[in-house]
Parts: sequence; structure tokens; C-alpha cells
Amino acid sequence: MGPGRARAFAVVALAGAALVAGCGESRHANEPRPQVSTRISVTINPNQLIVQPPKVGFEAVATQEIPQNEDHPAPPIKTKAPLDLTVVAANQTARDTKLKITGTKDGESETIYAHSPGTFGFTLPAGDYTIAAVGMPEARPAHLEVGSYRASSQNDVLLP
Repeated sequence: MGPGRARAFAVVALAGAALVAGCGESRHANEPRPQVSTRISVTINPNQLIVQPPKVGFEAVATQEIPQNEDHPAPPIKTKAPLDLTVVAANQTARDTKLKITGTKDGESETIYAHSPGTFGFTLPAGDYTIAAVGMPEARPAHLEVGSYRASSQNDVLLP
């Protein structure tokens, strides 16, 4: 191979490498960021379960820890994705139990020990749900309603 051909080959190889490197990421910086997990609390009493709030995913909720964006609602995300839910449970009974969620999608938590807290996550699509304590039929179940609204975390400071 002569010096002219070697140069031409090097130029073509360099152009090909630049073309591949220039493709970049398919995600754009101005796309809405994913939502922050929605938090609910479940209190397990001997006679009933209490869920707060009983409705989630229906509107933007003020979640900013730093007040800089408190007057600016979180922009919605156009998606049909399920809601990421963090359940913080307090078992105020003398028995170990699990929480069972039934509805559009079913799930069960890990064991929540007597007189102890527990935290676990679920991903739930929009719909109506019943939350019950496994093995505690005397504890009246609670109801949870999940809407289809999803908010971007774009206005939340210090989130990835």
C-alpha cells in the first residue's frame, strides 16, 4: 500500500470514528425527569388499618424540601407508567404481619414485626386497592386509590 492510499485509509477511518462518536445519546436534556416515589403511611392497629393519604396520583403534590420552587407546580409527565409508591408502615400490634395489597395489581410486603416500623416499595398502575394485614382478620382493611397523574421531578432541587 502506497503513502497516498494509507493517508486516504486513515482519513476514511477517522471520519468513520467521528461519525460514530457524534451520534450521541438518544435522550435529550430537556425531557421531563422521572417522578419521585410517592410516599404513603400505613398504621396497623388491632382493629383497623389507616392509610394516609388515601388518594395518590391525582394532582401535583408539593414535595420540595427546599422552598425555592414552592410556588411552581411540578410539570406533569405524559405517560401511562405505574406509580412508584413507598409505603412506610407502623405495626402497633403485638403480632408480626405482612401487608397485602389487592386491586389492579396485587402484592405483599416483607414481614413487619410487632411494635416496629417497616418500609417497602410497590409499583402500582391506576386503580382502586385494598390494603390488609395478613393473618389479622379483626383488623379492618384500608382503601387506597391511585390516579393516573404523574409529575416530573424537574422542579425538585438536588435530585438526580
